[in-house]
Amino acid sequence: MPRLYDIAHARAGDKGDTSSVAVFAYDPKDYPAIKSALTPERVKAAFPELIRGEVVRYDLDHLHAVNLVMRSSLEGGVNTSLNLDSHGKSWSFLILGLEV
Repeated sequence: MPRLYDIAHARAGDKGDTSSVAVFAYDPKDYPAIKSALTPERVKAAFPELIRGEVVRYDLDHLHAVNLVMRSSLEGGVNTSLNLDSHGKSWSFLILGLEV
C-alpha cells in the first residue's frame, strides 16, 4: 500500500501545545486520496498517545492541500516540554508515513 510521502510533502509548525501540519499533493489528481486518507478521526486514532486533544482539518482546495491542527500534541509546547521535538517538526514525518 502506498504511503502519503509517495504523493505529498508537508510542512509543520507550532503554537504552544498545538501542532499544525499542512500536507500538499505533488499532483492535483492525488488530492482526493489525501482528503480521504487524512480525516481528523484517522489522524487522532493513528497517534493516540501523542495527540491528547482534538484534530481539526482545514481543506485548502486551491492549493491541493489540507492543514491538520492537532491540539495538545506537543507535551505542553516549547517552554514546558522535555520532549526533544518540542516544536513538533517530526509531525510531518509521522503524518507522511500513513498509508493512503
